[in-house]
Amino acid sequence: MNLSRALGKHRPRVEGDREREILEETLAILSEVGYDRLTMDAVATRAKASKATLYRRWSSKANLVLDALTQSKGPHTFADTGSLRGDLQTAFCGMGGLTDPDTVAVFSSVLTAIARDPEFAEQFRQQFVEEKSRLSREVWERARQRGELRDDVDLDLLAPALAGIVLHRVFVMGQLPDEDLITRVIDQIILPAALRPELVAGIPSIPKD
Repeated sequence: MNLSRALGKHRPRVEGDREREILEETLAILSEVGYDRLTMDAVATRAKASKATLYRRWSSKANLVLDALTQSKGPHTFADTGSLRGDLQTAFCGMGGLTDPDTVAVFSSVLTAIARDPEFAEQFRQQFVEEKSRLSREVWERARQRGELRDDVDLDLLAPALAGIVLHRVFVMGQLPDEDLITRVIDQIILPAALRPELVAGIPSIPKD
């Protein structure tokens, strides 16, 4: 057997706390410089690891970044508050939601890669966006089971609408989201479009400036 292969075979795997440390440093660098300027060398230096160690675990920069994104902080399920309004507020205003500056910074850092790298974009959608979409869909399915939704609601259209509206304000208008903005979008746009007519009257009124 080739000596280097034999030695490599017995090198420790990158896992557990060490893996989490490397992924956290990857996210930190990603937020600072963006996907295009992130390098395996930079991650290795920041994480105090050799580049060979990284490549034994992740075959490319894209794989490393995607793994870091999927393992990043955020809930793996959204709390059931008893109402669609409460569920949406909890999901989008909590840790890992759109009021979390780290979440917005990381998403911003991969925008160019999504636009320019079809392979990365496809993996990003499969490994990161689909999981977020699944969690969001659970919120809407609970609302349907509670009888809150109109019968003709198109969840494929409406479920992503809140994130779409907020991210438009972030990346096009340059307005960082806060809990007040997200609540106003929920109360003035999402709930009137989603709820049964008899429930719309119960939406809390929004104070006028």
